Amino acid sequence: MSHGVRPGRGPAIHLGAGPLLAWSAAALVALALRPEAARAQWVEQPGKGWVDLTVYHIDTRQTFGSSGRRRSFFSDGHAVSTSVFLTIAAGLAPGLDGWVQVPYQRLRFDDAGGDRLRSGVGDTRLYLRVAPLHFFGSDFPLAIRGGVKIPVGDFNVDSQVIPLGDGQTDWELMGELGHSFYPVPAYVSGWVGYRWREENDLTLQDFGDERFFLVQGGWTYEGVGLQLTVEGWDGNPPIIEGLRLPNAKRQMLQVTPSASFAAGPGQIRVGARSALAGRNLPAGTSLVVGYFTNWSF
Repeated sequence: MSHGVRPGRGPAIHLGAGPLLAWSAAALVALALRPEAARAQWVEQPGKGWVDLTVYHIDTRQTFGSSGRRRSFFSDGHAVSTSVFLTIAAGLAPGLDGWVQVPYQRLRFDDAGGDRLRSGVGDTRLYLRVAPLHFFGSDFPLAIRGGVKIPVGDFNVDSQVIPLGDGQTDWELMGELGHSFYPVPAYVSGWVGYRWREENDLTLQDFGDERFFLVQGGWTYEGVGLQLTVEGWDGNPPIIEGLRLPNAKRQMLQVTPSASFAAGPGQIRVGARSALAGRNLPAGTSLVVGYFTNWSF
């Protein structure tokens, strides 16, 4: 059993999303105000960018229930998911860059009622990111990123078919900060944001807006790097056909330790993303393998 917790036993861990977001934001601001903060550059310069290809694989028989406790899936359920995310970023103008992220997913869920398997392209995300203080001559490492999730993935109402997307559009807005400890080869960065989720017209379901955050720190020496990422989100209760369902709200808190190694023009990253707490989402640990490289023209 993951983390030594038996299904249906042990204390439930509840996410205080408000305090988590507040403390994360305060920590990021404090780091950005330290000396040498201007060395942390966020937005890509015109003609430069990066490419990241990351694979997440999870094999689990557990989920977080509505109370926050770990339990087994109903009917001897077993979820096996592999998701590949291709993210490309490019500097568009001084102080402005853009991102596109396309996922490919292979989703399998087996239980006493049968085996279900789907694979294909999932919902795609587009982002624009701006360094607002750049236009006032400041190098303070603040960035604002806005984005949209487009429902590209195939969505099905049939309960016997696994959907590859949510069937609706999301809008995101976040503030980012970072700090480099140069000349020490270490850094810390992160963001806090809000996600507006539109209603699914086919199911008349409003998934509920979400607040989210991510904080990560890393250290690199002679081509070998270590990184620790903590991320989470807290959703509003969904509304289905006008009925608000507080027990169906989604929450998640995850931690990902990883290591990276120089390989060719970029770096290979290997890690494990573990779900520490949550509600109404699968529990377990995902294997993470990725490749990152810069590019320019």
